[in-house]
Amino acid sequence: MNYIKLFTPFVLIILFLGGCTQKYEKFDFSNANLVQSSWNEIKGFENVDFQGSLDAFLQGCQRSARFELLKSSCENAKISTNPKEFFTKNFTPYKMYDDKHSNTGLMTGYFESMLYGSLIKTDRYKYPIYKIPNDIFIIDMSEVYPELGKYRLRGRIQGNKIVPYYSREEINNRDEKNYEVIAYVDDEVELFFLHIQGSGKVKFEDGTIINVGYGIQNGHKYYAIGRTLVQMGELDQTNVSLQTIASWIQDNPDKKDEILNQNQSYIFFTTNKKGATGSLGTELIAKKNIAVDRTFIPLGLPVFINTSHPITKEPIDDIVIATDTGGAIKGEIRADFFWGYGKEAKEAAGVMKEPFEMYIFVPNDIKDQRK
Repeated sequence: MNYIKLFTPFVLIILFLGGCTQKYEKFDFSNANLVQSSWNEIKGFENVDFQGSLDAFLQGCQRSARFELLKSSCENAKISTNPKEFFTKNFTPYKMYDDKHSNTGLMTGYFESMLYGSLIKTDRYKYPIYKIPNDIFIIDMSEVYPELGKYRLRGRIQGNKIVPYYSREEINNRDEKNYEVIAYVDDEVELFFLHIQGSGKVKFEDGTIINVGYGIQNGHKYYAIGRTLVQMGELDQTNVSLQTIASWIQDNPDKKDEILNQNQSYIFFTTNKKGATGSLGTELIAKKNIAVDRTFIPLGLPVFINTSHPITKEPIDDIVIATDTGGAIKGEIRADFFWGYGKEAKEAAGVMKEPFEMYIFVPNDIKDQRK
């Protein structure tokens, strides 16, 4: 016992000193806690599909080249003949940590939905996909309050005031004549998940397929309805997925509206010539794009992820490009992995809740622009 009493303070001192040696770096473009790393420290780096990652980066450059952060890197990417060398010569890897000094976060997945619909409302096709309405306004306060420049409020005019826009429940209960309809679909739950995914396809009975993508959100905060089902004791915390939620709603149709309306966020859509398009404005590439919190990771930036396949548990170690955002994607080490389109993509995305680590690639030409 005496030995333990003498040894414990010594251990605490060592741990304290060790914890203090971790020094984070900050950059003007990110609020993340970063620690400089090296390429040989990144697990799986040598096995990356470098050409695929370079192609994905170049696609993002269609829009991100206008950002000062990536202008030089995008120019170099256009003339690169060695994909691996492009990344190692133009960037320095930095490992991400959260405010609790952890380097591990949560990776979920998303996909491009397929719904079945009609341009005409029928007994089968009766759930509308709405276009952006004329009565929703985006309020930008950056000119008056520059410190609020990153915030965009959505509202509507009521009398001489601007008030919050209608919630999901209110929109569903309004007269359909208030909105223009892109198409009607036959499954309200699949439509709900389309709102979460942000983009998808609608197939008509004649075989025609149209792409629908994110237009605008109603301004209400996203709420994960799986949380309510867990609180009700209907689902176990470890078993919440797109598939289990859909199955529960199918088995409890009388409670469908009550549960779906817990998420008051609502998405209005546009039709697109391209498939799923991210917040950067470019078409998403399966397994090469992720959605992030742009407070910590600027759009267009390459990042390296260490995670695993949610079903096979095989490792996913790859360079992916941050090209999208999402209402539920908040925090330093938090991302949504784009699986693409089709049945396999839906199965993987629906159950993905994997731990992961992440490195962001800081362009070497701006590396010294630290806070």
